[in-house]
Amino acid sequence: MTRVKRGKIAAKRRKKLLKYSKGFRYGRKNKYRQAKEALLHAFSHSYKDRKRKKREARRLWTVQINAALKKEGISYHQFIKLLKDNQIKLDRKILAQLANDYPEAFLQIIKELK
Repeated sequence: MTRVKRGKIAAKRRKKLLKYSKGFRYGRKNKYRQAKEALLHAFSHSYKDRKRKKREARRLWTVQINAALKKEGISYHQFIKLLKDNQIKLDRKILAQLANDYPEAFLQIIKELK
């Protein structure tokens, strides 16, 4: 029986993992065991923070809408209730963009509701 040399696949896997850990500090960028551990944490944080990024964006939209409404003397929850009662289906992202970029259009929506 001929001799079989092994290790190509394992080396390829380790090389791929070390490629992902590029830019990490200390031994975590070039020592396989430390890089593997660092990537486990990094991947879980990146998944979690993608969710957090969306959450923070939604909070920002609410704050921007509320700031624009305060100038008109109407509270945020009253505004949202009026939107639902009048069956105006604009999401908070669009409302925040209108409040920031097109205040005249946003005022027109408020006047329409009142």
